[in-house]
Amino acid sequence: MDETQARAWLGTALAEARAGLAEGGIPVGAALYAADGTLLGRGRNRRVQDGDPSLHAETAAFRAAGRQRSYRGTTMVTTLSPCWYCSGLVRQFGIGRVVVGEAVTFRGGHEWLAEHGTETVVLDDPECVELMRGFVRDQPELWREDIGE
Repeated sequence: MDETQARAWLGTALAEARAGLAEGGIPVGAALYAADGTLLGRGRNRRVQDGDPSLHAETAAFRAAGRQRSYRGTTMVTTLSPCWYCSGLVRQFGIGRVVVGEAVTFRGGHEWLAEHGTETVVLDDPECVELMRGFVRDQPELWREDIGE
């Protein structure tokens, strides 16, 4: 995947992450794009805001995209390496590519996805890293809750 395109799509996910943080939630955002570049859905982690532990950013973007005949050729863009739950969603529905904003503060399942045929692009974007580092520093209890510790 072209890095310029990946970074442009990451901007959508970053806007969602910032919105989540402003709402008092976990600053992780995601977006699902079609093969032709059409934005299908976008979302943010809303576990805190909605009291729903299953409402991760990738799940929110997937739900917002609505039912698709096939997810092959789609790209899930996320500001943070996807956890096992969200990595499973990518595998279950055959999402072909994952763009990861950063895998410095949290190493989720992106390597596992790559091992199982999902094209994986890790950008280690400085803005994504700083956003999460600040959150982990300022909200350690909430962060540990989010990652299941």
